[in-house]
Amino acid sequence: MQALGWILSDQQRAERLLALTGMTPDMLRAGLSDPAILGAVLDFLSNNEADLVAAASALDISPQALIAARENLT
Repeated sequence: MQALGWILSDQQRAERLLALTGMTPDMLRAGLSDPAILGAVLDFLSNNEADLVAAASALDISPQALIAARENLT
């Protein structure tokens, strides 16, 4: 959830998330407890190293912890 908050804090990044995942804002809101939606958010970060590193830094965790969180959703 914190990673999603970080993504949504920047309009361009949020728009890129929606464009790349095919989700709408309503789908995203409705799926906040859905592991598939949360996984898509973490996949979005994992697929862009600059975003992954920036998010990890902003959230005061390691990039590896974000990747591990994704693996724990499955």
